[in-house]
Amino acid sequence: MTVVDINIHHLPEDLFSNEKILNGFLNSAPRGFGEIATVKTMESGKRQLILEKPKGFQNLNYVEGDYSAEAKLAAMDEAGVDYGIMRVPVWQEWLDLETCRAVNDNAAEIVERSGGRLFSTACVPPWGGKENIDELKRTLDNGAVGVQLACHYGQLYLDDEAFQPYLEVLNELNVPVIVHHTPLPVEWKSVVDYTNLRREYGRIVDQATAVGRELFSGMFDRFPNLRFIHTMLGGNWFANTALLTPHAPSKPEAMQRLDATGGDKIQQYLRENIFFDLTHPHSWGKTQIEAALKINGADHYMFGSSFPVFYSWMSQGVEFMNHEVEISDADREAVMSGNAKRMFNLPI
Repeated sequence: MTVVDINIHHLPEDLFSNEKILNGFLNSAPRGFGEIATVKTMESGKRQLILEKPKGFQNLNYVEGDYSAEAKLAAMDEAGVDYGIMRVPVWQEWLDLETCRAVNDNAAEIVERSGGRLFSTACVPPWGGKENIDELKRTLDNGAVGVQLACHYGQLYLDDEAFQPYLEVLNELNVPVIVHHTPLPVEWKSVVDYTNLRREYGRIVDQATAVGRELFSGMFDRFPNLRFIHTMLGGNWFANTALLTPHAPSKPEAMQRLDATGGDKIQQYLRENIFFDLTHPHSWGKTQIEAALKINGADHYMFGSSFPVFYSWMSQGVEFMNHEVEISDADREAVMSGNAKRMFNLPI
């Protein structure tokens, strides 16, 4: 069975050797808002780019050599992954246009060298404006199969009016949009003290908040062609689907504490506009993944490994989905490749 991994991380291959690109990453992180970006050398001699917030609490580590075309293809061969879709993990929240151009150009080079096995997504600042839109269109013309966004930028989630000029263009172009989590949710102080709570649950809170704001804002009425694919199972959105879909009470209540209107609209958005990256699915567990596919539909999930956060996640994820999750062969094919082929119009 063909396997497509829609969550393979991409960084410029010369990130650690090209001073201009490295400074583009380092200087874009907003230190004035507590994002501390540094480069340190590991005991192995490799360098890593570290993001902390607040100081002393690591949220992101990019290790030298992990992001080369050769590393990607070797891991894919070992795991049994046939094709992969690349995106910049997390840092696209801050990158300026010049650095985005370098990121997109290197992604196109990797795609060319991959022999048709890797595909790219456009990394562009999300504020509209002619230069940004020109870069978006240039990258799509060069073969990018979709667009990537962070689920929030600074204090602003994607339902904010600041993003409307860019979303209007994406809606017109009718291209799929991968929405990657950020290192921490906007309201982050209650999750920073413990590593796993910060680096796993913090991302889940971030994506669940993003999906909820998108659904309840009604933004998809204005942009009906948008198709957002959220990482981390949309922040475990399958567990929230019934709870947060408005239900009218069966009899009059003394006080209406929840908005009971718009349930049909929310269900429509979930069917037509919101999709999910099945991010390293073995980490969630068999019962949870089977429930997610049943609740939101196998046609709304696409396999992703988050390679190279852990090299083993790619092979573990494939093994888990192929041999442990109990779903129909048709659903398995859809999750592991069919949905991605359709969503991104992959020429495979």
